[in-house]
Amino acid sequence: MKKTLLKNYLFLLLLAIPFLQYAQDSISEIDQLMSEQYKNDASGATILVAKDGEVIFRKAYGKANLELNVDMKPENVFEIGSITKQFTAVGILMLLEEGKLSLEDEITKYLSEYPTQNTKITIHHLLTHTSGIKSYTSMPSLQEYARKDISPTELIDVFKNEPMDFKPGEQYLYNNSGYVILGYIIEKITGKSYEEFVQQRIFDKLNMNNSYYGSKSALIENRANGYQQGESGYVNANYISMTIPYAAGSLMSTVDDLFIWNSAIRAHKLISKESTEKAFTNYKLNNGNHINYGYGWQTTQIKDVPVIAHGGGIFGYTSQGVYVPSENVYVIILTNCDCNSPSETAYKVAAIAIGKPYPKVSDAIQLSNEQLQKWVGAYKFEDGATRFITLKDNQLYSQRKDTNSKFKIYPISENQFFFADSYSEFIFSDTPEKTAIFRSQSGEVTGVWSDEKMPEPKKEIQLPVEVLQNYVGTYELNPNLLVEITVEDGKIFAQPTNQSKAELFAESEREFFLKVVPATITFTVDETTKLPTSFTLRQSGRAMEAKKIK
Repeated sequence: MKKTLLKNYLFLLLLAIPFLQYAQDSISEIDQLMSEQYKNDASGATILVAKDGEVIFRKAYGKANLELNVDMKPENVFEIGSITKQFTAVGILMLLEEGKLSLEDEITKYLSEYPTQNTKITIHHLLTHTSGIKSYTSMPSLQEYARKDISPTELIDVFKNEPMDFKPGEQYLYNNSGYVILGYIIEKITGKSYEEFVQQRIFDKLNMNNSYYGSKSALIENRANGYQQGESGYVNANYISMTIPYAAGSLMSTVDDLFIWNSAIRAHKLISKESTEKAFTNYKLNNGNHINYGYGWQTTQIKDVPVIAHGGGIFGYTSQGVYVPSENVYVIILTNCDCNSPSETAYKVAAIAIGKPYPKVSDAIQLSNEQLQKWVGAYKFEDGATRFITLKDNQLYSQRKDTNSKFKIYPISENQFFFADSYSEFIFSDTPEKTAIFRSQSGEVTGVWSDEKMPEPKKEIQLPVEVLQNYVGTYELNPNLLVEITVEDGKIFAQPTNQSKAELFAESEREFFLKVVPATITFTVDETTKLPTSFTLRQSGRAMEAKKIK
């Protein structure tokens, strides 16, 4: 009997050793990933990774306060930006379960004089960003009141008379105005302010003791100072009244409290299983196309595994939460600079935690030139994109039409190719016709081969550094999206808030194009001073003006 028990114990121990080694290797890989992005002497981040309800990794990186040289710690409090939308959506679902509203209620039930422009706008449309209402954060006028404390109705007055972008349900367009209206509906029904509702009905109930409605004046223990990138380095984040992000982005929290939050949603402590399923559903437009968004959560995937996620960005802070329901894995990263987004890193961490790390170039197999040549050509995809597959020196490249950027793709089989450090991939087929499936975190689309020729690349010219220096400065697309134009080593770059720096290439003295995405920037210059006053960004069929603010 004892010998049998001993044998069983040894057998279980032998099984555990590889698992423990895998877990340790994964943690080391996560730590290295975070250390590379968030340096000891720079703005920082906190991270928490949990599996099956247990925290398996929790750490802080960089500085919570650069001026005082204070190290970040896991307990630091951050503004979480649009992760706030999860709390607003759950608040609406709580009221739904109490019978106090319907998701098909028209917004005029709560805002009787709202001009819906002969359309029917429902709470469902607001939750899913399909209302067509103009998002106030895309309006230039936001700068006029961004620093003022205003009421929800005053905020709604800012955008309610704007022309609608489309009819409700026809398109998906991320929209902060919709969540402002949802916050007001919560106030209208409960008789409490949005701040009181979230504090009493969510934070207090879940013992989220380090979460708050944002405030710039209150003393908040362990607050991490927020930063932005200026022309010569870090600067303190621009001020914005927390009445402006309101129910779309006003909350503050920690990685520990957001783990409590995610666990509570999973355990149905605030809303039922049925309501949670509503929040996590990938909804459709009127035409039946999925939008990859539920109620306050995005619906994406890691490889072939469904993922629920949301990020946030506000002056001085960025955030990203990723939850993998099938694996019960949660990743949350909070940062204190809107210059160093954790979005991609959070997905990479989640991929490591579920044992599906991003493929590496070293994983690629060798194929003959003949095998690679088989897939060369143009592929026209369902989403309207055309991607060209080309071959050079026994290497396949993918290039989207209207861009100059080529990306190497690597084979893991004769017909499956991946992009380095990414889950994006092509799966080719030649039966019954030559096609390519392009798969990314947002889903997949199918393209059909054609003999279309790649257009001639844009021709770039070299401009004197003195000319490029004239364009240096900060340009505002909207108060939450600034673009820094810089010149380094004779090259000119653009860096939007929360995004990577991208080089611009001159077509003329005032016209530039990007290679990383199909976009152009044209500067407008004052004819008297010969200095730029704004630029126009043209991308995806839209023209957006950015005024120079400094």
